[in-house]
Amino acid sequence: MLITHLIVDTRDAMGANAVNTMAEQIAPHIADWSGGRVFLRILSNLADRRLARAQATWKLDEIGGASVRDGIISAYHFAEADPYRAATHNKGIMNGISAVALATGNDTRAVEAGAHAYAARDGRYSSLTRYEINAIGDLSGSIELPLAVGLIGGATKIHPTAQACLKILGVTTAERLARIIAAVGLAQNFSAL
Repeated sequence: MLITHLIVDTRDAMGANAVNTMAEQIAPHIADWSGGRVFLRILSNLADRRLARAQATWKLDEIGGASVRDGIISAYHFAEADPYRAATHNKGIMNGISAVALATGNDTRAVEAGAHAYAARDGRYSSLTRYEINAIGDLSGSIELPLAVGLIGGATKIHPTAQACLKILGVTTAERLARIIAAVGLAQNFSAL
């Protein structure tokens, strides 16, 4: 079996249509070069070259003290260690992420599939977020996940509600939208914990 990857910088598009078109166009050439037959010509929703990250720090006196911080740390370690807990932990993250993706006309199923695949990238399903105690004792949290979202093409460009939501967010690039979506996922997770 030969697997060929096309790495495409789709800029402000999610890119599914462009990548699928490219895969269709190159398939006969790959068949000629390899002397074989091309079966599938499709993109992957594991867009691990389009990672979005967000970080936050919560001061102890703003979250209810050390016992709250330690409870959040404990809950995070539970999700990090146990895939059954991680599934619910990450589902909560995706509640926020999917809502923003849907509101902006992006493909929620593609975003969710990529996130869950990324959560299992080390061979074991785990938390998409990380929490720790920083040097002065406050709670620090972060999230990293692939977010192939776009501002042009598909429903994002033509749906009036998606356009209104993008205007409210004030985003002008897909990268900025992805970072906002990641921040919403982190905030959703923090509030649930």
